[in-house]
Amino acid sequence: MFDIQEIRSQFSILNQEVNGKPLVYLDNAATSQKPDSVLQVWTKYYTELNANVHRGIHTLSQLATEEMELSRRKIQKFINAKHDFEVIFTKGTTEGINLISYILTSELKKDDEIIISHLEHHSNIVPWQLLCERTGAKLKVIPMDENGVLQLDFLDQFLSEKTKVVSVNQVSNALGVVNPVDEIIARTRANSDAYIVIDGAQSAPHFQIDVQALDCDFFVFSGHKMYAPMGTGILYGKQNILEKLPPFHGGGEMIATCSFDGTTYAGLPFKYEAGTPNVGGNIALGAAVDFIEKVGHQNIQNHENALLDYAQRKLLEIEGLKVYGEKATRTGVVSFNLDGIGISSDVGMILDKMGVAVRTGHHCTQPIMSFLNIAGTVRASFAVYNTFSEIDLLVEGVKKAKKMLA
Repeated sequence: MFDIQEIRSQFSILNQEVNGKPLVYLDNAATSQKPDSVLQVWTKYYTELNANVHRGIHTLSQLATEEMELSRRKIQKFINAKHDFEVIFTKGTTEGINLISYILTSELKKDDEIIISHLEHHSNIVPWQLLCERTGAKLKVIPMDENGVLQLDFLDQFLSEKTKVVSVNQVSNALGVVNPVDEIIARTRANSDAYIVIDGAQSAPHFQIDVQALDCDFFVFSGHKMYAPMGTGILYGKQNILEKLPPFHGGGEMIATCSFDGTTYAGLPFKYEAGTPNVGGNIALGAAVDFIEKVGHQNIQNHENALLDYAQRKLLEIEGLKVYGEKATRTGVVSFNLDGIGISSDVGMILDKMGVAVRTGHHCTQPIMSFLNIAGTVRASFAVYNTFSEIDLLVEGVKKAKKMLA
């Protein structure tokens, strides 16, 4: 049974006040709060198990290694990867995409093409621009319409033997639009041999992910947006591809043999995990997976979709309020502005005085904002612990901001 009060009781941070008001945390697309169970696992590592992993023969090292590798297997199951060694620990989505773009350098040449979409976060734009600079490849962008819906006819026009990479997000962080990645992958497979990269930063917290069913080559996401500590993330890659491509970082852990005459590389996953990992964070990421699994993917999705529907309906009752992507399929996010109020941060500051935390600005998606001809939006984003009464407080705050700023 889904019990929102029982879920909220697991997040101690939600019990505090901000500016003399109960905290209403609606900035989950930026980072989610962490349940006590995750924080306890993180603390336990540093108070009982603190040791480096994999190479130590002593007890603490072996225990830490067992816990981190158990977390890797939990994540393998969470995304339905075929093998646990296809799961690479990273610092987050940004590092994952940069890793992929770097190791693909030798795969591209001048005038090859990379396809992304207009809905991407800067972290799924800039690494590909850098790859184009290194190789002479060209970047092509699938356009969107005024609702944030991708115009996939352009994907069909772009795909050719020159296409080497197609990289898109599953959910837009700025608008919450859910992209039809199944269709994008199918069209790409039918018309090219391109590597397919899916940015799952905003989908992994909300959806059940199945990388084998998707048939993507790479899938990346961040732990801190799905109830785990900051500085954690996952790169999934197909075994044959990761084995073929070169390493990203060089150093300890990623070698098989090392001499001044040359170095051979370790097998997966260690080939891509140079240096000391974020052991405590990686173990806690497994605990975050446990939390999600216990609540249930469908329960999370149903609750968050109900919150989104309610928030949009109540906000649109405010005269002069515009919701971006209103008619698109969305999850987890309502992004809006008030007519006549040009600076979204002014609304955000008034909401903060009422204890309501939202994100304002361009959300690291300046191309989206340019297309919409705005500087930014007010973005409320939801997690499993949010309530309908919190949305009522959001709406009350927006009405107050409108009155004060008009």
